Amino acid sequence: MHTDSLISILATKLRDDRSFYGYVPTEWICILFIVLYSLSTVTHLGQACWYRRYWWMIITACFCGLLEILGWSARLWSSHSPGLAQPYEMQITCTILGPTPLIAATFVILGRIIELLGTSYSRLSPRMYTIFFCSADVISLVVQAVGGAKAAAAVAQSTSPVLGGHIMLGGIAFQLTVISVYVLCGAEFFFRYYKDLPVRHQGALHAGNIPSRRGVLTTKLQVEAVALMFMTTCLWIRSVYRTIELADGWTGRIITTQVYFDVLDGAMVTLAMFTLNFAHPGFLVSDDGRSTPKLVDEEKTSMQ
Repeated sequence: MHTDSLISILATKLRDDRSFYGYVPTEWICILFIVLYSLSTVTHLGQACWYRRYWWMIITACFCGLLEILGWSARLWSSHSPGLAQPYEMQITCTILGPTPLIAATFVILGRIIELLGTSYSRLSPRMYTIFFCSADVISLVVQAVGGAKAAAAVAQSTSPVLGGHIMLGGIAFQLTVISVYVLCGAEFFFRYYKDLPVRHQGALHAGNIPSRRGVLTTKLQVEAVALMFMTTCLWIRSVYRTIELADGWTGRIITTQVYFDVLDGAMVTLAMFTLNFAHPGFLVSDDGRSTPKLVDEEKTSMQ
């Protein structure tokens, strides 16, 4: 028995040494994330079809889920063949790119909330939130994709992936900066709304010639706002982790420790996706499906 145990330990150690990860991905964890991402993605697809005006969830939340499923499927493959380059290359690219479309969804949702509560409390119009932050998100996506492709190619050719890693680091660091600026803009908006401190005169008009007045923060909007904050926090934590991970190097302690990746990447993105499932803007952002916000004055009149 002692001999068998020793042989098993040595075999495991030999397998770990050959692994591109610095460890062997745990099979059941990979399966768990594949199942969770699949459930969330299918639900998002169904919600996008049901709430037709939110079709953009297909190219954001659903696309994120698809990339994550592919990435964790590659890690599952690696759990059986840790020394194989192809699944390692696949998971590098898919897991680094996966959350980017989901981040774009948070930008659009905040813009919609701002439109309903009052654009006069925001420094940027809802349209500018979509244009500016989503454009920056696309740039970070392209940079990360280029870096991921270079790193994966280097691994396949048994050469140093450092250059690709630096490009990926630049893309993820840029994305982290964009999220941080977005968080600051969003925080200022909610602060100004609660304190009733508009950036500009409340009688100003926004797109569609709708008066930019103070909207009602309904219970549904409160839930959506809290969910958006939670989602953004999860995605921000994930971006911080990936930035530190890549800065630490391909053989550093962070990238070669599985639990960090499982918790700070996999779990954070999973929580963000399911939060959006439960707090889908289709049934929370608008009470009656109107494109115009419900105003405080209207609320007072209806109560009388």
